Formats: sequence, C-alpha cells, structure tokens
Amino acid sequence: MEPVAVGVLGLGALVALIAIRVPVAYAMIVVGGVGVAVLNGPGIVLSQLKDLAYGQFSIYDLSVVPLFVLMGAIASRCGLSADLFRAANAWLGWLRGGVAISAIAACAGFGAVCGSSLATASTMGRVALPELKRYRYSDTLGTGTIAAGGVLGILIPPSVILIIYSVIVEANIVTMFAAALIPGLIAVALFIFTILVYVTIVPDAGPKGALPERGEFIAATLGILPVALVFGVVIGGIYLGFFNPTPAAAAGAVMVALFGLVKGQLSLADGREALLETARTAGMIYLILLGAELLKIFMSRGGVPQAMAGWMAGSGLPPMTILILLLAALIVLGCLMDSLSMILLAIPFFWPVLVELNGGDWATAADSPFGVTTEDLKIWFGVLALIVVELGLITPPVGMNVFIISAQAPDVPMRRTFLGVLPFFGAELVRVAVLVAFPALTLWLPAVLGG
Repeated sequence: MEPVAVGVLGLGALVALIAIRVPVAYAMIVVGGVGVAVLNGPGIVLSQLKDLAYGQFSIYDLSVVPLFVLMGAIASRCGLSADLFRAANAWLGWLRGGVAISAIAACAGFGAVCGSSLATASTMGRVALPELKRYRYSDTLGTGTIAAGGVLGILIPPSVILIIYSVIVEANIVTMFAAALIPGLIAVALFIFTILVYVTIVPDAGPKGALPERGEFIAATLGILPVALVFGVVIGGIYLGFFNPTPAAAAGAVMVALFGLVKGQLSLADGREALLETARTAGMIYLILLGAELLKIFMSRGGVPQAMAGWMAGSGLPPMTILILLLAALIVLGCLMDSLSMILLAIPFFWPVLVELNGGDWATAADSPFGVTTEDLKIWFGVLALIVVELGLITPPVGMNVFIISAQAPDVPMRRTFLGVLPFFGAELVRVAVLVAFPALTLWLPAVLGG
C-alpha cells in the first residue's frame, strides 16, 4: 500500500477514535505509533519514543504555558473578575443593555490575566449571571452574552492557545501577542455593537441598570487597578523588552497571588486547588502535544501534508478561496473537538498548504498571492485560525462555553443559550471577513513594535 494511502487511512482511524470519545491525546498517540510502525517498522517507533517526549517538553517556549495557566487559576479564585465586572458596570451599566455590555468588557479584561476561554466563561458566569437576572435581562441575551464573552479569553494576550500555535509554526510569541491585540479589541467592539442592536430591536431584553453614586463609582473604578497593573507588567514588560514571556508569566502569577492574599480572598486551600488545576491542565496540554508530534511524524513519513499541499496548489482554485475553505474547515472541526486539539491536529496540515500557495518560505509581498510575505502569513493566518477556533466554543455539539453557562443557569434551556450566541457568532464572521480583507489590521502593530 502506498504511504499516502496509509496516512489517509490513519486519519480516518483518528476521526473514528475521536467520534467514539477516545481522548484526543490517546487517539493521536495510538494512530501515530501504529502508523509509523506500519510504514517503517516497530523499531522506528521505539527509537522515536526514546527521546520524543524530552524533545517536545524541553522546548523553552513551552515553559510559559503552566505559568500562564497558574496565573489564570489564581485569578479566578481571588475576586479579580468581580472587581472587573463591578467597574465595567459602574461605567456602562446605566445604558440599555449596559449590564450585558459590562459583562463583555469584564470578560475582555479577565482574559488579559487569564488566557483561557473556559475559565473566563466560568468565572464571569458566576459573577455576571446573578446581576443580569436581577435586572430581568432575557435569559437568551444574558446567557448568550456570557458564553460568547468567554471566547475573548482565547485571543486577548496572554493566550495559551496562541502560545501553542507559535510553537507549532515556530513563530515569535511576542509577535503573535502583538498581532492578536487589535483583532481582540475589534471583537470587543463588535460584541458591544451586537448587544446595542439587540436591545434596540428587543428593548425588554436588556433594561437599563442603576446609575451608581459618585463614591460607588470611584471605588469600583479603583478596583480595576490590580488587573491593569498585572496586564501592564506582564504584557508591557514583554513588549518593552524587560521580560521574555516565561519570567513575565511568573511575575504575573506572583502578582495575582499577592493581590489575592492582600484582599484576603486567596486561602491556602485556594492556592492548593490552583496548583492542582495547573498540573492537570498542563499535563493534558503536554500529552496532547506529544500525541500531535507522533501523529505529525507519521503523516510526514506518509507524505500526507505534501500531497494535500500539492493537490490544493494544483486545484486551480484562487489561493484566497483556499484560505477561506481552510478557515471554514476549522469552523466545522470546532463543532467536533476542543480548541487545543483542533489547533494541534489541523495546523500541521494546513500550514504547509499555505506556504506552498504563497510561493515557499522566501516569498515576497509583491510575489505573494495573499499580498504578504510567508513570515507575515504565519502571523495573519494564526490570528484568523484562532478566531475561527473560538467559534467552536459556542457552536453545537461541543460548545464548551455553552455547556459551562448552562450548568450555572440550570433554569435556562440550553437551546436558548445557543440562540443567544447566534448574534455573536454572526459578529465573529464579520470580524473574520474584515481581517481577511485587511491583513494590515493584524500585521500593523507587530510591524510597529518590531521596527
């Protein structure tokens, strides 16, 4: 049997294993190991496994992952989310739909110290849902807003998924953080606009909140200083060259813990739970990385990425059409698996295709069908990929953010939450279209900071 045929059969087996709910990491390890054994013999598999784990886990850039996970785990336990929501509500809650808008703003702020969409949705749900119920917001708008707001955590720096993407394609993490900032802010603006349109059409869905007294307003505004300080030290320190991402993440974790201790909202038990959560999450990420690397070796030996790139390059379709098809495929995959697994599974296949279409690693912007160099394409596509990966968090049947919010609002049928996220799904498609049409929105800030 031809190696490419073996690789295609391996992909089919992988999909089948995932479909019967085998954990993605184990499915990748089994398919990758068996595939390499079929192509090159079991001795090669043992030789690869001898140092594959060490080679993967000793990558310095990956050391930032558990530290950012720890920072988010501590932040979710020490009241920063409540402070952010209180401040946003003081500024915006008096508008029609203002409490929902405040939830979006708070999700964006919490994403800046958390980096996890699931943690952002879970934490902000506990804080914002009671307030939305108190002001009699419609269940559809209330739960849909929190579920959709959670996806902001995946793109606004720091983002764990963005770090993983950077490692896969060998991009600079700091450059990727800079590239994600403006698209992240565009998402916040579009989500707020979506809420304003929604409550204009359905006024009863989002009543006005209370106008705070002056003292309450000042106290609430001052409450966001810890988050602003952490963000300034971590992200500002990275961009200004004081830190690279790993010590910046360590500094952020220590600062968040100190704020929690000073406020009396971080107990010893909370710290222990945060460490255990970090260990579980980091262990899961590293195991998936190991499986993805073994699968990538199998597919490379089978020639599947090269065959896929050659087929698409010879298909006669315009390169921009192929880019849009790849993004659409990521949206479909997002309906079936979690975002991390999707990035690790899809990017090793999709990225070589784009490199081939762009004329190889040395393409210039003038020669590129996308109008950007291959290095810039790496940045631009990474941001686009993460945006469409986000959509999997709010689309059935996986829709992890929706499941999280439904668990916190058991009186609201899940279908109403899915209906609530539909307008935000539309806003995300608008954002993708804008960023595809105008790559400069993604590439401008990295170019300025790099220059």
